[in-house]
Amino acid sequence: MKKIIFGVLATISGLVMLFSYRTSLDAVPPPVPAPGGTTSGSGTLHDGQFTGSAADTRYGPVQVQVTVSGGKITAVTVPTYPDSSGTDHRINSVAIPRLVAETTSAQNSQIDMVSGATFTSTGYIQSLQSALDQAGR
Repeated sequence: MKKIIFGVLATISGLVMLFSYRTSLDAVPPPVPAPGGTTSGSGTLHDGQFTGSAADTRYGPVQVQVTVSGGKITAVTVPTYPDSSGTDHRINSVAIPRLVAETTSAQNSQIDMVSGATFTSTGYIQSLQSALDQAGR
């Protein structure tokens, strides 16, 4: 009888812990739409090259530069990103090309974050929105 009671209590404890687990994505805020709608793709972007403000992340700043031609994002570069360690190089060599591809495809800052590169993704999106705000003026 004691074994059954302990078994039931252990199962209940395990279920409570499982359902109360929170992922790291719970702490990441979604991108905030800018005035003029540049995150939704409905705003008009002016042609030129625009550099977003550097977004500070836990591992270093991220800064995005956007080239707009014909009102569309034609190129994105990331001149500043965390690169002080081998782990930074490994993560960002995968994350940054994905983020750039998402941006040119979506034509706005409402893009998917890269799993395993949460801090870089968050900083990238913040700096990208800053650049798009400038392009929308």
